[in-house]
Amino acid sequence: MRTLIILPTYNEAVNIMLLLPKLLKLPDEVQVCVVDDNSPDNTGVLADEWAAKTARVRVIHRAGKQGLGTAYVAGFQYALAQGFEGVLTMDADFSHHPRYIPAMLAALAEADVVIGSRYVAGGDVLYPWHRRFLSKTSNAVARVLLGLRAHDCTAGFRLYRASVLAQVALDGIRSNGYSFLVEMLMLVQAAGARVAEVPIIFEDRQYGVTKISTREIFRGVETVGRLWWGRVRGRVRK
Repeated sequence: MRTLIILPTYNEAVNIMLLLPKLLKLPDEVQVCVVDDNSPDNTGVLADEWAAKTARVRVIHRAGKQGLGTAYVAGFQYALAQGFEGVLTMDADFSHHPRYIPAMLAALAEADVVIGSRYVAGGDVLYPWHRRFLSKTSNAVARVLLGLRAHDCTAGFRLYRASVLAQVALDGIRSNGYSFLVEMLMLVQAAGARVAEVPIIFEDRQYGVTKISTREIFRGVETVGRLWWGRVRGRVRK
């Protein structure tokens, strides 16, 4: 299956130089698209250097920091236009380790969406207790209010069949940032996608600064509330 890995980046220069060599060890059918938001640390320039060396790396440059959700949408649209059959999203900071990708690719044989999950048997998170508490709480709330069947609803480590993405009105997704992940999962579930989960150990980043802020947390709360109200009113939009 021709699969495109989407890597949204903003100031990930060190990580991108460490991560790309590992991703390129995957089978040739797997390619990488770096979506860079004009990183001041020249992440985009470094990605261009890799793209000049191999056709398996492509780069989308954006004018500035526009958010995680719109970066994913740009990557999805590119993957669909180029005829990729699978689309994988992951963070560029090694919290989503490439070692789990082969298992996710294998699981897609009997699913439409595969989540690299922290919250199924064999999965775990290696970061401070308060972040663990926040993550587990937000997952539990999203599952209950939105009727989501996955255990890890906020995971960004996901593999989609392109045929499922094609059924979603990507331009109509309102949320951005990490709350985009919850809305996206709700939409693919509403479209009838079979969702599977593969256990991963989620590790905290070693280089760079986390992009999660208090503002982002409040956006997530607002998104779940909006989606819940739409579900109550029977207006879940694919």
